[in-house]
Amino acid sequence: MRFTPPDGVLNLAQTLDCGQSFRFYPVTLENNIPAWRGVAFSRGLTVYQDENNDLVLDCTEQEFRDIWFDYFDFNTDYKKSREVLSALHPALKEAAEFAGGIRILKQEPFEALCSFIISQNNNIPRIKGIIERLCLHFGEPFLYHNETRYAFPTPKKLASCTPEDLAPLRAGFRAKYLIDAAKRIASGEIDLESVRKMPLPDAKAKLQTISGVGPKVADCALLYGLHRTECFPMDVWMKRAVSLLPRLSPADFSENAGIAQQYLFHYVRMHPELFK
Repeated sequence: MRFTPPDGVLNLAQTLDCGQSFRFYPVTLENNIPAWRGVAFSRGLTVYQDENNDLVLDCTEQEFRDIWFDYFDFNTDYKKSREVLSALHPALKEAAEFAGGIRILKQEPFEALCSFIISQNNNIPRIKGIIERLCLHFGEPFLYHNETRYAFPTPKKLASCTPEDLAPLRAGFRAKYLIDAAKRIASGEIDLESVRKMPLPDAKAKLQTISGVGPKVADCALLYGLHRTECFPMDVWMKRAVSLLPRLSPADFSENAGIAQQYLFHYVRMHPELFK
């Protein structure tokens, strides 16, 4: 099916390869059409943009409405958010223009939490590899394009594992953190949907009761899995980025903080020469 983003904002490469999601990868379709293929919510998807920047997806209209419309956050006016942020500082305006096709994906909350536990002290290719092996070994299989794909494992499945079971993932110290997260969620000790509705300090504190979840991982889980767009995950790249914005802090971005963070993160990652 074909869909035109109502605000005209979407760049698939920026959105799917900017470090917020790890299960999509580039493919080339017939007639050399560049596309992206991946898995989310136990469904496969191949998607590309045509010459008019309309989205072309290999799914039914019903599936698009049920899953992918929300996944790509098409209810949010990113054009308006970009304009608000651009007015705050010239450097932020430059970042927004450079990375202005990014949307914040609404990912499955447990998958986002585990993905950013895995992301600690790691790079994107290794993160993707660990997640792919995690799904291969512990996720439910399903057919997509006559090939077997794998859903992200459930909390219950991972809660029954030992660190030795997770050894094939080559996740190192992160394996025990994944198991602790799964056990707390499978047991009901942590209800991610309740966390979604908590005041932000309480939500961060709740997630940080999980072994291995510090402030940055908690912010990432909240932003990318629970769509708390007032979160502004901070790492080495972002500490560099905020140095470009004197007299501004993440609090100044309000509900657009997560969007600002993605613009800045992508911009400084692609412009390392700014800090030489």
